[in-house]
Amino acid sequence: MRRRLFLATLLIPGVTSCASPPPADAPRSVVFFNADSAALDEGAQSTIRQSAETARANAGPLRVLGFAGSTVGTAAFNRDLARTRAQAVMDGLIAAGVPASRVSMGARAAVPFEQMPTEARRVEIVFGS
Repeated sequence: MRRRLFLATLLIPGVTSCASPPPADAPRSVVFFNADSAALDEGAQSTIRQSAETARANAGPLRVLGFAGSTVGTAAFNRDLARTRAQAVMDGLIAAGVPASRVSMGARAAVPFEQMPTEARRVEIVFGS
């Protein structure tokens, strides 16, 4: 919980390109999910609302990145879950007032084995211009 709140406070405008992976130092917000779920809990909804507020106050695109990987389930299941989670975040941003034309889904990424318990259950919102 503290990690989610800390990461939610890191919303700072920055620069990224939609054509290539965002730079490691691009400002981002992180939404965490429960295991095997794409449901947005109150913490996730709060992070999305804060991200939407930042996006509305700053120009530029947003890229939503889902992450896949788990020791449970097939690779296909985990890829689909990452996509479904990223779509839920995109839908939340749009519902919170971010124009759909500014939001895109980026490539899903694999997570190193040792980071799977938590990092594979996240979606990043990357801010750019």
